[in-house]
Amino acid sequence: MELASLVEVKTNPNVPQIRTGDTVRVSVKVVEGERERIQNFQGLVIRMRRGGIASNFTVRRVAYGVGVERTFFLTSPRLEKVEVLRHGKVRRANLYYLRDLSGKAAQLKERRGVKDLGIKAEAEIVEPEADLEAAVAEPAASAEVTVAETKAGAEVTVAETKAGAEVTVAETKASAEVAPTSKPEQPQAVKEVAAPEGEKSA
Repeated sequence: MELASLVEVKTNPNVPQIRTGDTVRVSVKVVEGERERIQNFQGLVIRMRRGGIASNFTVRRVAYGVGVERTFFLTSPRLEKVEVLRHGKVRRANLYYLRDLSGKAAQLKERRGVKDLGIKAEAEIVEPEADLEAAVAEPAASAEVTVAETKAGAEVTVAETKAGAEVTVAETKASAEVAPTSKPEQPQAVKEVAAPEGEKSA
């Protein structure tokens, strides 16, 4: 009788499905004396071991030019959570060759799309006919709403324009009535009177 059959394996809900080549941030509970804190370790998953209760993964990172590797058990109660930051494109189960590389040579390409992620398109598409009908119905409904909004906006704009024109015409009439019709009187020029000859000073 195997021991694995007697022990119930409980999966951690905070640990997503990870694969070799993923860049992850692992949060681990660390006990220091009487205190307990959470320590983060971010790096590249270079190995995955599937073995029931003994399942573990190894994360590698380079700190100040020194490679550091840590192995975490998936069923450990000390494992707080695991965040997947990036999916690397690899063709090996174990990435031990990265230990001999450094710099840009040790970087992996990011895998994108359904084909690279290894997700089956059939599993994602459920009832394609219903989705297609819903997709066709949504644009039609949105188009009707857009047309109605456009008409309402046009009517409001026309009404505002008419009101503004009426107000402008009324203001123009009022200013025309207030403006003076007659020109202001100009001061008459003063005629110089010639003084008698006797009064002229020598």
